[in-house]
Amino acid sequence: MSEFFDAAETRAQDQRDVAQLGDLRDLLNWARPAATALDRQLAGIDVASLTSRAALAQIPVLRKSDLLGMQGVAPPFANLTTCPPGMLKRLLVSPGPIHDPEGYAADWWGTGRAMFAAGFRKGDVVINTFSYHFTPGAFIMESGAHTLGCAVIPAGPGQTEMQVEAIAAFKPTGYAGTPDFLKIVLDKAEEMGKPAVSIKKAFVSGAAFPPSLQQTISAKGVEAYQAYATADLGIVAYESIARSGLIVNEGLIVEIVRPGTNDPVPDGEVGEIVVTRLNRDYPLLRFGTGDLSKVLDGQSPCGRTNRRLAGWLGRADQRTKVKGMFVDPAQINEVARRHPGLGRMRLIVTRENEQDMMTLRVESADLGGALTEAIDASLRAATNLKGKVELVSPGTLPNDGKVISDERPVG
Repeated sequence: MSEFFDAAETRAQDQRDVAQLGDLRDLLNWARPAATALDRQLAGIDVASLTSRAALAQIPVLRKSDLLGMQGVAPPFANLTTCPPGMLKRLLVSPGPIHDPEGYAADWWGTGRAMFAAGFRKGDVVINTFSYHFTPGAFIMESGAHTLGCAVIPAGPGQTEMQVEAIAAFKPTGYAGTPDFLKIVLDKAEEMGKPAVSIKKAFVSGAAFPPSLQQTISAKGVEAYQAYATADLGIVAYESIARSGLIVNEGLIVEIVRPGTNDPVPDGEVGEIVVTRLNRDYPLLRFGTGDLSKVLDGQSPCGRTNRRLAGWLGRADQRTKVKGMFVDPAQINEVARRHPGLGRMRLIVTRENEQDMMTLRVESADLGGALTEAIDASLRAATNLKGKVELVSPGTLPNDGKVISDERPVG
């Protein structure tokens, strides 16, 4: 059995660059009449001149933080898709809210290649614990599993006892979901006297996967491989058996730029991940993710030749991901709007017992329990996540403009 998904993974990097830039020029010439936002982004730029990565850098970066406003002006997809909503497969909603399309093309999210690198093969049974409600995560994973010929248990998150019963009945060989929930499910299975010994491999994303959790999962007999993905782009980069950085997915041109600018930084320097997606339905051009990483030197020992990222190294802005869901300063401001008269707010994101935790600290002259409960309900409504609320005296929080403080360890 081949150790590679296809021949594209092992082509020379200069060959890949030439081919992808050629594909990009063809795609832009075809897509511009329909995706009029692309036309505006390319104002004054001759598409024929896009023959190198340096030339690509003349195009302004479209940042994820801009997308919310653009979609408000031109719903639902800010004139960035090439077909009307009725011609798409799914119409999805991520926190923000940001609308995400999914088309009909095979492996539309680019997940099959990444799951193949993680050891998934035809005939595997995969329990998929990402949410099937509005957000793309579950469909990103499911499409990759189906591309490889795997059966999928559409479990979604939560309901751990039902998860264990399903595992006992269907005996899945693979898991897809966040790494911390994998540990929860494995622990629950042991607690119920039904160890999930059938699960031997896992494809995880959407949350931190620190070395301590990697060791814990491995000790339970599961080889887990991580991927960096977004709701807009699908799988951007993924881990292979070499466990030496995250390999950039085919069909994407990835740059690292100085945060807040359009300017690429030298390989090895930390900056914002900017992605050009060669997708006919949703051809994103120099899309700034707001995530930080760097390009690693050389190629993966596994034989895949594409550039490698060091993984997620933080946020270029204050937007952060908690339990696989993005939390934005605008959502915290919505909590403040619902409770006039409060002072500063700061959301503190930490890790406890290998799980993401968030605490909203709020300045208030009223330190009563009823207000705490009301703010807690507003926080849950605004973010779709559970958190803790701590009321503090006015003047306690720093006057530095920070709304979200991600205090989780990096790496």
